[in-house]
Amino acid sequence: DTVRPDMTFSVAKSFLSTTVGVAFDHGLIRDLNDPVKNYVPDPALFSGDRNSRVTWDHLLRQTSDWEGTLWGKPDWADRPPASRPLQENVERQRNEPGTSWKYNDVRVNLLALAALHVWRKPLPLVLKENLLDPIGASNTWRWYGYENSWLNLDGVMVQSVSGGSHWGGGMFISARDMARFGLLTLNNGNWAGKEIISPKWIAMAKTPTGPNPGYGFMNWYLNTGRKFLPGMPESTFCHVGNGTNAICVDPELDIVTVVRWIDSAALNAVLVKIRTAMN
Repeated sequence: DTVRPDMTFSVAKSFLSTTVGVAFDHGLIRDLNDPVKNYVPDPALFSGDRNSRVTWDHLLRQTSDWEGTLWGKPDWADRPPASRPLQENVERQRNEPGTSWKYNDVRVNLLALAALHVWRKPLPLVLKENLLDPIGASNTWRWYGYENSWLNLDGVMVQSVSGGSHWGGGMFISARDMARFGLLTLNNGNWAGKEIISPKWIAMAKTPTGPNPGYGFMNWYLNTGRKFLPGMPESTFCHVGNGTNAICVDPELDIVTVVRWIDSAALNAVLVKIRTAMN
């Protein structure tokens, strides 16, 4: 059922990073290398020497190694290495921001909270007004946070959304609406002749991350060196979530493919079959 909204897991991260992109395009964020603490009124979120140097680019690329607790979840609680004793995970030596990559939903949710402070209104509304309505998406999608992720914003209680579905929350969206977003990213942010996202932002989102060249901005998975999708051109990129749920873009043939609930190991073969049939 291509019109039924379904949980999309970490594909939500691509929508989250795009709300940051629209803020950048609107001049609400001046430079992605700015420390995020300069934009957030709560000094506790980025206290300490290392956290204070975390930039927007670090959060977008999951290279911040930010240390702290958000919505009751400490950063070390998300995907701790099973090979390391718990106490070592808690007390480990922290990395300099930008020098290491770690997929971490606590830090993803920190980006969502920071973006909320920049926009001063709920991110689902930002997404609706600036992205999904302009590209003709339905009104059936929903984006949630947690029961405890509410804050008083200018006298109004607002929920900070999550960038995935760890511990609850997440985005529910149809395959057709996902395909529209994929088509927008295929066309470098242009929809029917109107710029929705700047080509500059799309180019930055597709720039490989130093510690993990197969990752751009969240949750753009790149085919750098054809390591992610060996059977596809290097220009192919996907917005990926658990499930597997994915929006995959083949710029060479102008193909956007949405897959839901398939074995992740089968993704390459599925895309190759579609490409072969369309070529």
